[in-house]
Amino acid sequence: MWLTWAQFRFSVIGELLSCPPEKGRLQKALVELSRKSYRHPIDPNQRICFGTSTIERWYYKAISAADPIAALGRKIRCDAGVRWSMSEPLLAVLKTQYHAHRRWNGQLHYDNLAAAVQENHQLGPMPSYKTLLRCMRDNGWLKRHEPAQPTAGQQRAAQRLQAREVRSFQVDHVHGLWHLDFHQAKISIVDASGRWQRPMALAIMDDCSRLCCHLQFYLTETAECLAHGLSQAFLKRGLPRALMTDNGAAMVAEETRNGLQRLAIEHKTTLPYSPYQNGKQEVF
Repeated sequence: MWLTWAQFRFSVIGELLSCPPEKGRLQKALVELSRKSYRHPIDPNQRICFGTSTIERWYYKAISAADPIAALGRKIRCDAGVRWSMSEPLLAVLKTQYHAHRRWNGQLHYDNLAAAVQENHQLGPMPSYKTLLRCMRDNGWLKRHEPAQPTAGQQRAAQRLQAREVRSFQVDHVHGLWHLDFHQAKISIVDASGRWQRPMALAIMDDCSRLCCHLQFYLTETAECLAHGLSQAFLKRGLPRALMTDNGAAMVAEETRNGLQRLAIEHKTTLPYSPYQNGKQEVF
């Protein structure tokens, strides 16, 4: 970053160094440079201006230094990289607290850390809420969306994920593999009888092109709805070579498996309690 700003400042005063003004005309040249607008070195869409005294200071720094770029660079703070707002003991307490309660949000961590600081004043001053969030984000201590009381199957899936290497993949051609899944909508709608319903969105996506072959809302997640949505996608885009789904009841239903087999479509399912294997669809 300091090099970018140094090169930018050098470009502003570069013409004064390559073609020095005549004696007594330096101030006029500085005024002319201060009247210009320059493209921001970080944000190209922004234009900035500088005062005469600022450009004059850059000029004298560059002309009196053996390395003008180094002289024009921004000084690095002496405490750069040091988290002085949180002491090491306090950081250790936060780390232990996070590993013990991964499902807590930032506010819960902050409140419990404040209680620990009140009990033990040797931990140092309590940082602000924003500082705590920034510290947790920098260390990768993010909220984990895992069940509070996992079942035996969920525990086995978590152990398998930690013990084995997980690699991503992508097919090389369009229609080689499709993904599909039902996703519950965030808003409710009123049906014809006046009852509130939470619709389910069936999304069918191509793996290679990331094209959404079909998207439709249903009131229930059944094999009938899945067959209807798949037929719409087939009519729009043709038949894929393979289809990846999770182990939902509609996906592993016998009519779904038989229908895909009759159409010569290989049906692949994820491992139990392993939604990350269908991550492309989950992110979509």
